[in-house]
Amino acid sequence: MSTTTCQVVGFLLSVLGLAGCIAATGMDTWSTQDLYDNPVTSVFQYEGLWQSCVRQSSGFTECRPYFTILGLPAMLQAVRALMVVGIVLGAIGLLVSIFALKCIRIGNMEDSAKANMTLTSGIMFIISGICAIAGVSVFANMLVTNFWMSTANMYTGMGGMVQTVQTRYTFGSALFVGWVAGGLTLIGGVMMCVACRGLAPEETNYKTVSYHASGHNVAYKPGGFKASTGFGSNTKNKKIYDGGARTEDEVQSHPSKYDYV
Repeated sequence: MSTTTCQVVGFLLSVLGLAGCIAATGMDTWSTQDLYDNPVTSVFQYEGLWQSCVRQSSGFTECRPYFTILGLPAMLQAVRALMVVGIVLGAIGLLVSIFALKCIRIGNMEDSAKANMTLTSGIMFIISGICAIAGVSVFANMLVTNFWMSTANMYTGMGGMVQTVQTRYTFGSALFVGWVAGGLTLIGGVMMCVACRGLAPEETNYKTVSYHASGHNVAYKPGGFKASTGFGSNTKNKKIYDGGARTEDEVQSHPSKYDYV
């Protein structure tokens, strides 16, 4: 899968996941009334994060918002906070990822900047998905605990032969929407982080050659040239650059066969 394809697919999955998180947060069916062994079937109750509703058999539905904050259970307030934080982080990551798309050019933005923005948006999507999954899971755990506690309290007196009417709640459709949306957002964020590696420019190592400036007062000779710095006129063992890198003393001490002709 190419880098552009991975980035676009991750972006689309994150957008779908964020839309699902928003929809799940606003739904009223986080918990629905359990109708198993319930003698009262003319009234159906369901609750959400923001209000509780009652639907009658005639089709009339009445919803009542939660007019208090401090009076709500601490777990419900924690689920609210997790969902809101996940939506906010997802929205910020969505804005950043739009400008980070490789198929969109904005001015002279370099690939390294797009890679950093892609990584940032991917991390935000991952945190957003984790917040959504955590919030839904906490609410589901609260439902399971209350369900079994209500079941234990339904049978009282006479050795459990007398059944009391008590409302029990089970999983609603909003929980499944939240789980799927959180998973999509998480997968989209991971794909954005993977695409970041392909967007980052590769480092190129260039072989450099160092050039040194020649000394001052260069004296040229037929066999080569001799460089002197001008700081000493009677310096010994000066090199003659004739391709062999030999000094004057070595030339005099080792005469060649042509010197006797």
